[in-house]
Amino acid sequence: MQVELDPSAMPKIPGAKVAILQSKWYHEQLDRMVKKTVELLVAADCPEPQVHYLPGSLELPLAAQALMRKEKYDAIICYGAIMQGETKHFDMIMNMCAEAFNKVMLEESTPIIMEVIPVNSVEQLEARSQDNAFNKGVEAAIATAEIIDWRRKNL
Repeated sequence: MQVELDPSAMPKIPGAKVAILQSKWYHEQLDRMVKKTVELLVAADCPEPQVHYLPGSLELPLAAQALMRKEKYDAIICYGAIMQGETKHFDMIMNMCAEAFNKVMLEESTPIIMEVIPVNSVEQLEARSQDNAFNKGVEAAIATAEIIDWRRKNL
């Protein structure tokens, strides 16, 4: 179920250091999500995040860890799409990504906002990348601002 989110209540996060990692697969839809995320983060006083493009979703956790080990980030947002096919490849890649993101996030103590979206069709991905409140970029921006704000207040 898609949930309509309201970015007007997003906390401000001035000076936050955020990176965005994006798989090259399904780039048209992911580009729209990333664009929405960047727009909302900048509106929340976050400097514009640098976007890094990776071959696929499976490479995202490794790239996130490499960036975290190179410099300090307040959060990293990862975008990818994994399309259900006729084989178990879909399940394997999705599970490997989720487990690796969790491991990296906990080991590096840096939030990873995972927007690797498992879908059955391009139409499902299209529905999550339109220029409206259901764009997954809205969800990622809000989650990023909220976790950065929470960490600044509590850690």
